[in-house]
Amino acid sequence: MTVTVVTDSSARIPAELAVAKGIRVVPLHILIDGADLRDGVDDLLADLDDRVASTAGASPAELAAAYRAALADSAGDGVVAVHLSGQLSGTCAAAELAAAEVGPQIRVVDSRSAAMGTGFVALAAATAAADGADLESVAARAQSVSGRTDGYIVVQRLDNLRRSGRIGGAAAWLGTALSLKPLLRVEDGKLVLAQRVRTASKAIATMIDRVAETVGGGDAELAVHHVANPDGADQVAAELAARLPQCDPAMITELGPVLALHVGSGALGVVLARR
Repeated sequence: MTVTVVTDSSARIPAELAVAKGIRVVPLHILIDGADLRDGVDDLLADLDDRVASTAGASPAELAAAYRAALADSAGDGVVAVHLSGQLSGTCAAAELAAAEVGPQIRVVDSRSAAMGTGFVALAAATAAADGADLESVAARAQSVSGRTDGYIVVQRLDNLRRSGRIGGAAAWLGTALSLKPLLRVEDGKLVLAQRVRTASKAIATMIDRVAETVGGGDAELAVHHVANPDGADQVAAELAARLPQCDPAMITELGPVLALHVGSGALGVVLARR
């Protein structure tokens, strides 16, 4: 058999692609009005990102169950578990506990990223596994790709970020930002302020510039994420295609409820993995 890859629902890998690559996806949680809803499993309200709710990572018990099933799928060859940055969620810490419980054939990889930043790492691991790589080689491939990802996001409003507590190094600024539109970056696994911009359009243009500069003349996998802003995502993807013709067209997906709750409606983001 082959090594099996597990990730969590924040990775935003399209369901059909995850199935095709044999990737198991563990749902994260949305807590609202006393209910515990599983991302990608339970029905969620359409305006969830505008409501007061909170999120929670997968528990050690949930992860252990997923790892056992994945280990059975691999016929004992092993499991590589790629999860949302440990700086943004407790899922990685829970994953280490689960791995210790299940056994030595589980390798946990902190993607140090979010959304398709995690997804690209999981997909690279799954490709290596399908090519016949052993457990250590698949884990090494995932670690390598995790060091070549970058992510940027422009938010339209700041109240979600204030509530979330997921942003580092800019808390004081967020309290006095007024109408500024922050460009945020995932850096060393944390969400940090990259630049303060006066208008959303300038922030989006700056984000595209940053992505183009990062890729340069090289090649990269690209994903554009949005929160209830498909037209904006289409425009960003089209601009990236014009600026980076050597790259495959960007995958466009919704950011998903767990991450959307922290950035709010209208947010636009770009994630890349340099090849």
